[in-house]
Amino acid sequence: MPTRPTILLMQPFLKQIETKLDETYEVERVFAAQDRKAFIAKAAPNVRGLVTGGALGAPSALIDALPKLEIIAVNGIGTDAIDLDLARRRGIHVTTTPNVLTDDVADMAMGLILATLRQLCTGDRFVRGGRWPKGNLPLARKVTGKRLGILGLGRVGRAIARRAEAFDMAIAYTDIRAFPDVRYRYIATLEDLAKESDVLVVAASGGANSQRIVNQRVLDALGADGVLINVGRGSIVDEHALVTALAEGRLGGAGLDVFSDEPKVPEQLWPMNNVVLQPHQASATIETRLEMGELILSNLAAHFAGQALLTPVI
Repeated sequence: MPTRPTILLMQPFLKQIETKLDETYEVERVFAAQDRKAFIAKAAPNVRGLVTGGALGAPSALIDALPKLEIIAVNGIGTDAIDLDLARRRGIHVTTTPNVLTDDVADMAMGLILATLRQLCTGDRFVRGGRWPKGNLPLARKVTGKRLGILGLGRVGRAIARRAEAFDMAIAYTDIRAFPDVRYRYIATLEDLAKESDVLVVAASGGANSQRIVNQRVLDALGADGVLINVGRGSIVDEHALVTALAEGRLGGAGLDVFSDEPKVPEQLWPMNNVVLQPHQASATIETRLEMGELILSNLAAHFAGQALLTPVI
């Protein structure tokens, strides 16, 4: 039996964070194992803490495999990939890293808006491919003054709205209710929001209630000149409907950081010049990943010291 708590680490962290974990805990690195199932089974009897990402989560099979699990520390804000009901029944604490990544995700949303409407990636490929001397790119679309719809006006949605104000965008949103503390226009249904938007940004949380709510009707409401930006969860968008709408010209473009079956991205999207793709990188800056890692360390330290958690979900 280890004298220090054993932590199951599902994904790599910055060296500074992993070094601090090693100084305090027995760290079992699942991501480095060739046979992850066998690795988890061997480590399972001693594991008291699980450190995972929002996309990886902690499904019921993993939680069931860890009989001594006390805390799940999530590197992110999403808990849709975690069996929270099972965690509650087992008395397992769950923490996330809220606030820390808000600015980076909002920055990514604005970056995708700019890159998609102004054809930044297409222009980069155009120049690198030596094609500029032979002709010019088609005209791009203006960003300033566009109508921006935001699905989910939480921390990230509000941060996106604040950035959009600098571009004189007309901002509206939909959520489970209207928020009296904001001046942005509330539109009750997602389809109506899409109809009144040039750009629709998905900034909502994943989970059963938001599964594929950006469907064909919503995409058709956004229309052939509309652009979809997703920095929320891939599960929120009907990916098949999205690919079809883009292929048929019923949607003007898309900027996507998240997908329904990561890291798999529909190959039909790859050659589309009106689509900007990112490998789920919204919070992937050195500064933010350090801060997220430090918050995970603080939550683990508080738990094993019998103190109040800093950012508990349960």
